[in-house]
Amino acid sequence: MPEMYKVLKEAAIQIGSGGSAGFVEVCIMHPLDLIKTRLQIQSGKNINDPQYYNGILDCFKKMYVNEGIGSFWKGILPPILAETPKRAVKFFTFEQYKQFFMFGSPTPTPLTFSLAGLGAGITEAILVNPFEVVKVQLQANRNRVTEVPSTWSVTKQIVARDGIIGLNKGVTATIGRNGTFNMVYFGFYHSVKGLLPEYKEPLKEFFRKVSIGFVSGTLASCINIPFDVAKSRIQGPQPVPGQIKYKGTAQSLILVYKEEGARALYKGLLPKVLRLGPGGAIMLVVYDYMHTLLTETFA
Repeated sequence: MPEMYKVLKEAAIQIGSGGSAGFVEVCIMHPLDLIKTRLQIQSGKNINDPQYYNGILDCFKKMYVNEGIGSFWKGILPPILAETPKRAVKFFTFEQYKQFFMFGSPTPTPLTFSLAGLGAGITEAILVNPFEVVKVQLQANRNRVTEVPSTWSVTKQIVARDGIIGLNKGVTATIGRNGTFNMVYFGFYHSVKGLLPEYKEPLKEFFRKVSIGFVSGTLASCINIPFDVAKSRIQGPQPVPGQIKYKGTAQSLILVYKEEGARALYKGLLPKVLRLGPGGAIMLVVYDYMHTLLTETFA
């Protein structure tokens, strides 16, 4: 029984730490996630569209003028509802998957961290995809905040139009995006953190973790961006209402490449990096410090 209590307590600490990290990150970085989605769902370049976005600053400006300051937090409720349990699941399952990928080594290796990250990302993607479908629909809406339908209304519209399966639209792209991201993210962070010496001074140690977390998030973002573009195209509004142009992950990747070129597969990369670089640092640092705090509090 004492051993079972110890396992349950550690699981609760991991979930609490991961949930706190996710909540803090999404509240701070959501506007950049929205900008990324707006840029990704643009297909081609329509210079006749007065609301066509020519980059991050242009998107910020046009959204502020046409939709108001509150528009930068459109679609934040689904991530808030999903992010705390999502990050809790990610960090918790990462710790559990590590046990399966030790391959006889007494300590975790870079391969252990990478495969555990991949497993955590796939698990996270399956659980969070319905929230992602609703979030993208809300983020794509260009009306002023007061005119945007509620999260529940959009959810009902999706179910009424496509059935319950509509909430799983783009799940393979989400798995590709989250699985790849977390494989690189956790693999790089924990491997490099173990190689670089710790500082005794709290401020220096804080910046050491932030720096490694920032590079981890940036590198992972650069590698998984094509899956993110495919996901946004599949889950977002289709170019021609009533016609499904972007159907599956591979089909969407090939179609975007053929019609718009290789650069289109990296649309939204800058806002994604600006979000997930510091966002990745915020998550890992908050997780580390919350895990330490909760462990000491409930020791």
